Amino acid sequence: MPYHAYHLNLVQEMLEGAQLALIPGDPERCSAIAALFGDYRELAFHREFRSILAESGKEKALVVSSGIGGPSLAVAMEELARLGIRCFLRVGTCGAIAPDLNPADLVISEGAVRLDGTSQHFAPLPYPACADTELTHLIVRACRELGFPYRKGITCSSATFYPGQERYDTFTGYVIRDFQGSLEEWKKLGVLNYEMETATLFTVARTFGLRAGALCAVLVNRLASEEPDHISLREAENRVNRTAVYTAGLALRELAL
Repeated sequence: MPYHAYHLNLVQEMLEGAQLALIPGDPERCSAIAALFGDYRELAFHREFRSILAESGKEKALVVSSGIGGPSLAVAMEELARLGIRCFLRVGTCGAIAPDLNPADLVISEGAVRLDGTSQHFAPLPYPACADTELTHLIVRACRELGFPYRKGITCSSATFYPGQERYDTFTGYVIRDFQGSLEEWKKLGVLNYEMETATLFTVARTFGLRAGALCAVLVNRLASEEPDHISLREAENRVNRTAVYTAGLALRELAL
């Protein structure tokens, strides 16, 4: 009996041999990403997981939303791996904490601080969360060829949006002592940005023996503002989507996927 991915509501034959998946968090961004390939069709939409098969000529890729955070991403990766996906590319957004990053700039994660929690269910905390080197080189190449400004470096993946990223604009206005001053510390250690999935992505992919890369667009630089403006938001999504699809094309041709 063929494997049925319960949470994704997919079976392997629906992927038509696709081995690469682009993973945004937001289900609403899936169709915008898939449309950049040319032809696409929705396969399933169950819970936070929207799955679309995208095609450009003979090249096929899956676009699957993961929802927010490591737990749901790990579910998607587990099921996608069983369906035949061998390469995962996160297409995300983030808050920058490096002073020279601006809204709509792109961040390419080479590694991640494992504040996510989920990754510890796959490997102990001393195990590093590292990107696939070849896929990361292709993301850099895509940014350069498209002419989009980017930085590559370390990302901090938090299990929470508010306290773990030291946000005080909350119901209680309180952040526990472990996270008080943490934003400034990560900044001094050269961390570029906060988000919530990359550490899980890298750890799960490495322990599975699969490829993973992460590309995020900056929505705000948190040293200046917490509120994205609509023009920067649209440009950020345009850049990250276009770069991810360009990277996918390179990967499909050069990584034998």
